[in-house]
Formats: sequence, structure tokens, C-alpha cells
Amino acid sequence: MATPVHELDLPTIDVLDVPFEDAQRVMEQTAQASWIARNPFGYTVLRYDDVAAVLRDKRWHNAASILPQLAGVENPEFLARQRISILSAEGEVHTRLRRLVAPAFSPRAADRLRPFMREVVDQLVDVVVASGRADIAIDICEPYPIPIICELLGAPKSDWQLFSRLAEDVLRVFNGNLVEDLPIIMSAQAELDEYVRDLIAQRRARPADDLITALIAAEEAGDRLDTDELVTMVGAVIVGGTDTTRNQLGCCVALFAEHPEQWSLLAERPELASRAVEESMRYFGAVRGTGRFASEDIEYRDILFPAGTMMMPSLSVANRDAAVFADPGTFDIARNAPAQGHLTLGSGIHYCLGASLAKAELQEALPILAARLPGLALDGDITWKPSNVGIFGPEHLPVTFASAR
Repeated sequence: MATPVHELDLPTIDVLDVPFEDAQRVMEQTAQASWIARNPFGYTVLRYDDVAAVLRDKRWHNAASILPQLAGVENPEFLARQRISILSAEGEVHTRLRRLVAPAFSPRAADRLRPFMREVVDQLVDVVVASGRADIAIDICEPYPIPIICELLGAPKSDWQLFSRLAEDVLRVFNGNLVEDLPIIMSAQAELDEYVRDLIAQRRARPADDLITALIAAEEAGDRLDTDELVTMVGAVIVGGTDTTRNQLGCCVALFAEHPEQWSLLAERPELASRAVEESMRYFGAVRGTGRFASEDIEYRDILFPAGTMMMPSLSVANRDAAVFADPGTFDIARNAPAQGHLTLGSGIHYCLGASLAKAELQEALPILAARLPGLALDGDITWKPSNVGIFGPEHLPVTFASAR
């Protein structure tokens, strides 16, 4: 008979306001003794196989769907405008959305944008390369994904700054200050919705070779996305495709700055770009954890998790599990690909829809940066975002580098 989880003698961890390096160390140490620990909101899963099992079990629902409730938001206008998104949908609703839109997010679709990605990176580097120093987070990472998302959607260059601001403001929903930031979030959501509806109307009148046209045309057995679903999907692309990429690129460069031999290796062997991206995301992912809740009573490992139980799978700790990854504490872009991949992009039905695009952006950016910014070194302390934000990364990443190219 399964033992209720609340009756177990489990270690407790509370790393909400702890610097990420200290939090990682505490959780890795805890994982040596237990695959699960208590936290202030529920439970944290700490080992690879268990994290993967939770992410792949459809009974554990994405906590994004109850985020306002968890944050104590009662604003009726905000709650009324919350539409079902592919990020939070479950069951048949999620299956339908994923089936309709998946072809538009294929590796082939991402590959078409690779030349443009290289062009964007080179232009950003051109601005800073002669000076021999830069704030990588501000000068490179912050602006990099916006032109690519705009190109993907067919939005004009003149809207790049608008997209950047709206994405940043909408993503405040994950920063732990939802009630306080609600007016800014609601204003950005309304502005983004209006903008996206106009884009959709333009593409219905004049189809083009872009994602919006592909989503409008997406059909299977006569089923199509309606306008509200299109707005939600495009909004998710704008929001999900900007902050994740800029933060992950920042994490990657910060990591390479601490491993200059790896930076030199990537410059010498750009064919290692794919492995460099996978290893960087394993070793230091921008998405360090996620949230799930039990949609029903769930038994796992002879433990009963009652319906409503909150579970926080730690992706960052799972990615350092020695049972899965050889020498997990070593950063090595030339290591052989492990049999099981990292979990930074998730697993199961909520595996990142834009994974191919995100990987392509990183695969194109990193070798160019390594080649054009040789001798990369930190030029002062890195300023990190608060450890409780949903997507983690550097706010400021000051570096110096050698000869300009």
C-alpha cells in the first residue's frame, strides 16, 4: 500500500532567495540522500529518472495553468482574459493544438532562418568588436532573438523594439511578483493581442512565407485554429521565443568565460556547435526547474501524492545526475553525446515546441562569437537575475576580448 507523501521523513530545502550557485550545491547534496525533498510549496524532484518520469506522466499537469491562483491574483479582468495556451493545455486539447502546429516548428522550418541568424549576430558584433569590450547581456543577448522572431512571423523591422518590450513585460508573470506587476502585464497583454490580431488579418488578406501564414493554413481532417487560438499561439511564440533564447545565450557565454579553453576550442572547431549547445544547456540551463501539480491522486515509487500536490522537478540538478552523465561536473563541449539528453527543454507532452528554433539560434551565435571575440574574459562581476525568476540568466555580463575582427 502506498504511503501518503506527507507522512514520509524527507529532507527539506528552501532555496527561493539563495544565489543560484549555492542553491545548486544544496540541491545536489540533497539528491545524494533522497530523490525527493520538501520545499515551501510542495516537493522538489532531484534525480534524472524521477524528473523525467514526472514530466512524462500526463497526470502531472503544468502549473502554468494555475499560476494566477497560486500567486493570489483575484483581478477579474486578468482572470477573464486567460485563454488556454499550448503551454498550459492538457489532454485532448493539448494533443489537438500540438498536432495542428507542430509542422510549423519543424527543424526544417528553423533551418530556413539560419542565414538570417548569422547576419543578425555579425551585425551585433560589428558594433562592439573594435572596442575590445562589451556587456554581452545587453549588447548581444538582449537584441539577438527579436529580429529572428520578427522574421519568423513576417513582422517589419520597425516593430523590433515593440516586440522586445512586450515580451519582457508579459514575461513578468513568471518573476514572482505577479500581483505587483499585474498592471504592466495586463497592459502588455492587451497591446500584444491587438498587434497580433492585426498581423493575422494582414496575412489572411495577403499570405506570405512566414509562421503566421503557416499557422493560418494549418489543418488536419478539416480542423483549424480559430482566431483566438491563433492569437494565443503567436503570442506564445513571441514571449517564449525571446526571453528563453537571450537568457540561455547569456548563460552559455558566461559559462565559456569561465572555461576559456572551451571557447578557443569552439573557435577552432565550429563543427562542435551542436555539441556545445547541448553541453551548455545541460551544464547551465536558463530554465532551471518547472512546476507540476497532481491532477488526481497519483502513486509513484510506492508513495501517494494526493490530487493538488505541487511538484517542482529540478532540471538543473537532474542534468548533473552522475547516474546518467559521465563526470557531470565537468564542462566539455567535445564529450560524446550521452545516451539520454538534458532536460532543460523539458520532456513529455510539454517538451519545448520551439526547441529546434532555439537550438538553431544558439548553434549559429556561439561559433561566430567564439571566432570574433577571442580571448574572452570577464571584466568585472556578472549581475544575475533574481534566482526565483522563471527563466534565469545574466542582466549584465561585462567582458573583454582580444583582436578585433
